[in-house]
Amino acid sequence: MKKAYLFPGQGAQFVGMGKELYDNNSKCKEMFEIANDIIGFRITDMMFSGTAEDLKQTKVTQPAIFLHSTILAASMGEEFKPDMVAGHSLGEFSALVAAGAMQFEDGLKLVIARANAMQKACELKPSTMAAILGLDDSVVEEICGSITDEVVVPANYNSPGQLVISGTMEGIKKACEQLKAAGAKRALPLAVGGAFHSPLMEPARIELSEAIERTAFVAPCCPVYQNVSATPFTNPEEIKNNLIAQLTAPVRWTKTVQNMIADGAEQFIEVGPGTVLQGLVKKVKSDANCMSA
Repeated sequence: MKKAYLFPGQGAQFVGMGKELYDNNSKCKEMFEIANDIIGFRITDMMFSGTAEDLKQTKVTQPAIFLHSTILAASMGEEFKPDMVAGHSLGEFSALVAAGAMQFEDGLKLVIARANAMQKACELKPSTMAAILGLDDSVVEEICGSITDEVVVPANYNSPGQLVISGTMEGIKKACEQLKAAGAKRALPLAVGGAFHSPLMEPARIELSEAIERTAFVAPCCPVYQNVSATPFTNPEEIKNNLIAQLTAPVRWTKTVQNMIADGAEQFIEVGPGTVLQGLVKKVKSDANCMSA
């Protein structure tokens, strides 16, 4: 049976995440403590017993989800034998570490750099995202493309009939009004700090690209289906280039799942907090075999 391991992105966090791993596995505890040292504050305190507000800060959220996912994968030992992996947005970093394309410590440093760069980009221009439900992707693309005086673009192709758009405050407002008029069931602004996966993240892309170029990558143990094209990669240089492009490009998750299924994936295993990705897989293929790690 071909196994596809999936790694969640921002939004999957919850208070208490990872505590069981820390308490019951000495190797996991050691990895968490290494992370505390690298980050420079005890992120484990926020993860295990902080507040939901603590966990919502980008500088906390992204490393917290990365840590939960990668340490959970490490705890599986020899049982972690993926035929393919993919991660949603931030989750792509977790997937690459779990598949051995880069070291745990290097992955964490990149995630910290990514969170800080994105935070800075968010502060340059007020921006946001919105979830659009019940419209064909082509309709959303057409309406976003028709708004030329503001930035607004498709950002996350999550599942059929669920697309997240990203842009300036005014761009999102205009797009939501037009998309509702076009028949969207919902056009719901999201509680996020900025326009992720849009041209407004260009300053963050430039900053992160320098950190990625300095990081050692090797061929992963299996193909990694990357967000920018939804296709599998094993070449380290191509992986790096795709990771750099990811910040300003849309997450093609629907196509990723479709491609994994076409390439023989028979079981999808979500590694990390929550079950969001399993739900998205089920929207692509209702009878898909999904489980949590």
